[in-house]
Amino acid sequence: MSRALPEYNKRRVAVIGGAAAVVLSGAVIAGSALAGETSKSSSGNARTLASPGTITCPDVASRLPAVPASAKAEVDRNLTLLDTQIQEANKRLADTVGQGGPNFVNNAILGPLADKRRSTIDRIAISIGRTAARPTGLDSLAACTLTK
Repeated sequence: MSRALPEYNKRRVAVIGGAAAVVLSGAVIAGSALAGETSKSSSGNARTLASPGTITCPDVASRLPAVPASAKAEVDRNLTLLDTQIQEANKRLADTVGQGGPNFVNNAILGPLADKRRSTIDRIAISIGRTAARPTGLDSLAACTLTK
């Protein structure tokens, strides 16, 4: 059996591909033609969404005991990770303005952020606890709030 398509399959593929190209080019032309248009219902009534606010979290670095030199690099890396997590959550907050219901921010942003922070704070406590007394009570620093 030959690997080449039989002649009728080649024609069918060519016809379908040509039709798809025509449809897609028509959609692109229509989209570019309508790109500058505004709808009649929104003319003069443009509104901007309110600022979503920012996420504020407790400072972990100021609540840590003396960090042993052997754990310093790992603690610094995890403190940087905590800052990155807050930045990502703030970006997600800005990107999802107006989405979800009344508990969207708590369920989709603040809850997962608290879980990530709790894990990172636990890694900090473990790295300190390898050579010194493991700090306690740091779990309370995991929860963040939304400030408007």
